[in-house]
Amino acid sequence: MEPSNGTQISQFLLLGLSQALELQPLIFGLFLSMYLITVLGNLLIILAISSDSHLHTPMYFFLSNLSLIDICFTSTTIPKMLVNIQTHSKVITYEGCITQMYFYILFAMLDNLTLTVMAYDRFVAICHPLHYMVIMNSRLCGLLVLVSWIMSVLNSLLESLMVLGLRFCSDLEIPHFFCELSQVVQIACSDNFLNIIMYFSAALLGGGPLAGILYSYSKIIASICGIPSSQGKYKAFSTCASHLSVVSLFYGTSLGVYLSSAATQNAHSSATASVMYTVVTPMLNPFIYSLRNNDIKRALQRFLVR
Repeated sequence: MEPSNGTQISQFLLLGLSQALELQPLIFGLFLSMYLITVLGNLLIILAISSDSHLHTPMYFFLSNLSLIDICFTSTTIPKMLVNIQTHSKVITYEGCITQMYFYILFAMLDNLTLTVMAYDRFVAICHPLHYMVIMNSRLCGLLVLVSWIMSVLNSLLESLMVLGLRFCSDLEIPHFFCELSQVVQIACSDNFLNIIMYFSAALLGGGPLAGILYSYSKIIASICGIPSSQGKYKAFSTCASHLSVVSLFYGTSLGVYLSSAATQNAHSSATASVMYTVVTPMLNPFIYSLRNNDIKRALQRFLVR
């Protein structure tokens, strides 16, 4: 392929998780199964919450938003990967790559902000229980979701416009199963200053929500420790156990992937490890909430019986 700049590129090559032809049917079946489980599980959570009036509370409103985001998050990457495996092709167009990257960043940022909003909701519920319904009113809940969407859209647009300014040379192979921002930046032959700005922006907007979550849970833990009875402590902790599990899984896997990739500089290992937070975490979220939450279990049972 001839050397080209950012305006002449027509396509990239997604190398996927493995080059071995004999593994492609296994990868196709595995990812198709995980994708269907993710969509079905999160859809059931949304339907159960919307059909049960007892669950029309701020906590479950944010949970249904998280489930919707997880469906969209996985839908930006897995379908294209499955199509490429089925058609024995590695090609993704330049426009398709930028579009995929835009929506991937959008829903990843929404995941971060929604988990932060859910942590704030649990903070108010445990630290200010008497004022919970006054503080977490429907207007504030809607405003928090709206602000999360606006911030995510603007951040994703900014990152995508920066990528449009990159120049690419002859190496247009992306060692990943989707157009991941850092991998695309690494194959560019532009000035590193733009790359530094992109990484700084991603770190700032990713670290900010994490700091908010850590602050909320530090206050929650301090409040729980101040409860005199062990039964009261258990009841307070159980209200945020599911969310804490999801937060630990999402941030633990994503931070682990980026720290390990920075240490090893192995692109294929990074692509394989990124499956944990791009595919596995959205798939496990419905199970975590349905298994650890009696209200969700009862709502699912009523919905399925109906």
